[in-house]
Amino acid sequence: MANEKKPADVVEDGEAVEGAEAAGGKSKKGLIIALVGALVLGGGGFGAWKAFGAKAPDGKGAKAEDKHEELLPPKYVNLDPPFVVNFEAEAAVRFLQVTIGVMTRDPLIEQMVKENDPRVRNDMLMILSGQNYASVSTTEGKEELRKRCLESVRTIVKELRGDPAKIEALYFTSFVMQ
Repeated sequence: MANEKKPADVVEDGEAVEGAEAAGGKSKKGLIIALVGALVLGGGGFGAWKAFGAKAPDGKGAKAEDKHEELLPPKYVNLDPPFVVNFEAEAAVRFLQVTIGVMTRDPLIEQMVKENDPRVRNDMLMILSGQNYASVSTTEGKEELRKRCLESVRTIVKELRGDPAKIEALYFTSFVMQ
């Protein structure tokens, strides 16, 4: 029985036991390095995918802030000829001449405003003729008048089954008082 080989973990001198631990430690170290490497590469790949090509299943960007609607160029509808109204101010007759431009980006809304020019002009004249000299002579008064005119145009568009929000602005391109 002296020639019989004993299993490595039962060798009495301790050499075989240490060799087995060394071999097991080396394989654990390699496994840890492989896992860390896989995590680093996977994380880097995921980060690149999110940064450069993440798409939702519907084909739109994954984030809401990535979405932005392509804006059409602004279209201006000038209400010509200029509006001329008179009003009394301190026992004198005064005149107000205003040129108005309406801004939209929607060609259908632009066409709607043009086709309904008489109605738009009527409503503008009613608003402008109801002013007094003191209110329209200040910047705040002019701004308030501009807002009222804008709301009037939006109301007309809404009544014609258009989207009033597509009338983005109304501008006084000329404002003369005498």
